[in-house]
Amino acid sequence: MQIVCLDLEGVLVPEIWIEFSKRTGIPELRRTTRDEPNYDTLMKGRLALLSQHKLGLPDIQKVIADMGPMPGAKAFLDDLRQRFQVIILSDTFYEFAMPLMQQLGMPTLFCHKLEADARGMLVNYHLRMPEQKRESVKALKALNFKVIAAGDSYNDTAMLGVAHAGILFRPPENVIREFPQYPVTMDYGQLEAEISKASARI
Repeated sequence: MQIVCLDLEGVLVPEIWIEFSKRTGIPELRRTTRDEPNYDTLMKGRLALLSQHKLGLPDIQKVIADMGPMPGAKAFLDDLRQRFQVIILSDTFYEFAMPLMQQLGMPTLFCHKLEADARGMLVNYHLRMPEQKRESVKALKALNFKVIAAGDSYNDTAMLGVAHAGILFRPPENVIREFPQYPVTMDYGQLEAEISKASARI
């Protein structure tokens, strides 16, 4: 049995923090792991900014629900799920992603959790486990699944590396240069074709 593991942000939905930054007019929220390699430092900074601007979880969920998936994402995912088991592996949070998951037909999602107080203000975050993308793929392989993985950035390359086949989708140039072993796809048609090729190969 084959399983396709997809990153969420940059593959099926816009980069949530960047989009949220645009819509709220808070430029500091555009920071990602490309700017701050320490994830704990990055998340604590984000939570402090949200508190400073008095933005709670309901405010964030409303903005995210208005974003919608990327054009063509739902049709691509619907077609893929006709032929494969599909799991979304993401470093986002269930509380952020659920409005988008509903618009995508509620695919299976593995990600992390946020903690809010009684007023809906975010006070902490909880990783499901360290390196959860890579560890999820390793666990699926241990269960005797053949895994095809696709993502767009540095934090996806660990899962691409342990999968039976890894594919890049709309990656930045630096990732293309540093990881030439992975085929590069720029639209859903190309990605679906590469998944089909990988499926036949493995």
